[in-house]
Amino acid sequence: MDEEGLAEISARYIRFADTEARGRSPLYEELARAVAGDREALGFLSTLPDLKRQPNLLLAAVRHLFGTPTGWTEFRQALQANPDAIRSLMLERSTQTNEPGRCATLLPVLARLSQPLALIEVGTSAGLCLMPDLYGYDYGRTVIRGPAMALEQPVFRCFASETTPLPTALPQVVWRAGLDLSPIDASDDSQVAWLETLVWPEQTARLANLRAALKIAATVKPRVVKGDLRGSDLVQLCNEAPNDATLVIFHTAVLDYVSDPGDREAFAEQAMRLSPYWVSNEFPRVFPSIATRAETSWPPGRFFLSANGSPVAWTDPHGASLEWIANEA
Repeated sequence: MDEEGLAEISARYIRFADTEARGRSPLYEELARAVAGDREALGFLSTLPDLKRQPNLLLAAVRHLFGTPTGWTEFRQALQANPDAIRSLMLERSTQTNEPGRCATLLPVLARLSQPLALIEVGTSAGLCLMPDLYGYDYGRTVIRGPAMALEQPVFRCFASETTPLPTALPQVVWRAGLDLSPIDASDDSQVAWLETLVWPEQTARLANLRAALKIAATVKPRVVKGDLRGSDLVQLCNEAPNDATLVIFHTAVLDYVSDPGDREAFAEQAMRLSPYWVSNEFPRVFPSIATRAETSWPPGRFFLSANGSPVAWTDPHGASLEWIANEA
């Protein structure tokens, strides 16, 4: 790879350190900056396909194989000594983070729709975001308890701006299904271990919530179909949804992995044809034509929440905050 290509990879890791890891994971910020400045590490990444060069994937792969490093020196040693094993895992796995905390940012939208709901999530991984009605939420000024269950429930804390129309009750979900290229089985220990590794090192509360959500998924077993969001599988799922429920197609942190903007736009058009509600929670670069209508600057490192192509809110990628920007509540 030429110097320009290496510079692009370096910039990607600097951007991750600046806009995603800073303030959330001191270790990941340190490691990402060090990778960005290490020619050997950049050379290793250049041997991978573009979609496999992402910081989260490299950092998780090293931790999954060799444990959490104390710092850059230990991380670099693991990478130098085991490039083939790390490369193999990165090619095999993907960052199916499946952060259930994102339900806290989806809830104000879902709770305001005509109930009951039928949910379809594309890029669902283990289906943890398909169960917003089975969790608890703490918005500071409003706390919503989860339903009575034998299992321990996660409680997601989310700072919501004053203008956010916070729900007073959980949505009523009567049907749910997910679509994913590589579904995760919440009862498979090896697949669960990978999902746990994708949680950043210092985020112990987030890890505890993930484990609680995984136990619920292993019991509830939300239906997850293997398929491509760009194919006919989504049409089939929509046809199976009950007619007496409000159908919602949604996704979080998925469309960024669809590299062709034309494919993303085609998916959006199809989603709005198939369902009365399409809810997107992605980086603003995924649908820039929608994000530019927000009439506010794009906060670095934030997701952009929209409904049927209209701006709704800026959200934290892991669901920790929500800034409502819709003109109407």
